[in-house]
Amino acid sequence: MKERIRLKHYAALFAPVLLAGCATWTAPLQTPSQDAPITPPAAWQSPLPHNGKVSDLAAWWAGLNDPLLVQLIEGAQATSGTLADARARIAQARATRVVAGAAREPSLDASLSASRGVQQPDISAANNIGIGVQANWEPDLFGGKAAASNAAQARLDSAQAGWHDARVSVAAEVATQYLNQRNCEAQLSVIEADAKSRADSAGLADLTAKAGFSAPATAQLARASAADAAARVTELRAQCQRDVLILAALIGAPLGEVQAVLKQNPAIPNDLIDKTDLFSISTLPAEVVAQRPDVFQAARQVAASSSDVTSTDALRMPRLSLSGSIGAAQVSSGGFTSEGATWSIGPLAITLPLYDGGTRAANVQAAQARYEAAVVQYRSKARQAVAEVELALLNLQSTASRRGDSQAAAEGYRASFNATQARYRSGLASLVELEDARRTLLAAETALVNLRRERMAAWIALYRAAGGGWTVAGNTLTSATAQSLNLPKP
Repeated sequence: MKERIRLKHYAALFAPVLLAGCATWTAPLQTPSQDAPITPPAAWQSPLPHNGKVSDLAAWWAGLNDPLLVQLIEGAQATSGTLADARARIAQARATRVVAGAAREPSLDASLSASRGVQQPDISAANNIGIGVQANWEPDLFGGKAAASNAAQARLDSAQAGWHDARVSVAAEVATQYLNQRNCEAQLSVIEADAKSRADSAGLADLTAKAGFSAPATAQLARASAADAAARVTELRAQCQRDVLILAALIGAPLGEVQAVLKQNPAIPNDLIDKTDLFSISTLPAEVVAQRPDVFQAARQVAASSSDVTSTDALRMPRLSLSGSIGAAQVSSGGFTSEGATWSIGPLAITLPLYDGGTRAANVQAAQARYEAAVVQYRSKARQAVAEVELALLNLQSTASRRGDSQAAAEGYRASFNATQARYRSGLASLVELEDARRTLLAAETALVNLRRERMAAWIALYRAAGGGWTVAGNTLTSATAQSLNLPKP
């Protein structure tokens, strides 16, 4: 009867505590749209390539019809230290989230003990065996633990987006270096053709000088021009070799293998860059901003920092803790054995912060400062994202507009050079005229090769600026939410 009274007494004592624990306040997860709204432009200022035709961003590299480039990017991502670090950060963030979530739940520990000894003089040695389960719980009265859990989840989301951002960066870096190497090859072809032409002209000048039809100085000028072209060929070959070395280092492959596959695979056709719909870009800047991993990272940092303020402030509030245990014990001594169940509820402890020299208040102020900094960083990232896409679109428009004129100029200078060369061989033009026409043609052909490289660089920049095909899981942006950059939860 007395045991029942005690149980009823404890139940009445802890009922309010249990009810309070069930009704603990959960801090809402803040988003940048609530605390850091920004208004991006309603439309792009630069025209969209291919009229903004929709295609799959994830298959963008395959759209270049260059299997080698896709293979190189995959190889670089498999060996990238940057991606390995990003994966480690994801694992760390996931562990932090588990720890933060576990802090909100009761903890259970099992124990098993055995001992033998003499507790009092003149009494036989006793054997003590016990087994039990210990429970501890600290109700989240003011939502501090819930806020810490929210912050850990936001940082996990940020770490996962960081991995995608690293993947996009590695792909863009490899593609840029691959483009530089292919551009160097194309430039080398132009320089080698020019060097051969100058060598032929030098040979002709030597013959005419020996025959007395031209001055020796003319032959010397032709030989000097040929030597200058040969030196440029040697210099450019070394540059191409350096590009291959850098590319091999990026993908973690032996230099010989990279050189072999580059020789076996032709470069991207010139017309493909202008005729293929390589990219998808939305007409609404906010939608592009929402799909960038780095902007999403900044948004989750705002959410995490907001939750940090709540969890830090909760440390200034009273804390309540409750523990209890249940088990069984057996005691043997002097031929007598006693066994039975044991249990306890309590202690119930309330901790009231009284004086800490301002430590908790300072921590709250620091958390608030970090939150404000995260808001500024988020706004800066969003503005930068829109600006980068605008710049890439502008460069694409510029290269598309210049390509026709550059092609026409190169063809015209080629025809002029051929005509001047024919006149020179017939004795109707001087070597000075021929060299002047040659320099003009070389400059035009070099500009055409560089324009192709610039256009591909603009495509890669647009790929990177628009997030590289990464999208938030379950992203169903409407016009209203996109306009205010209301990023959805993953």
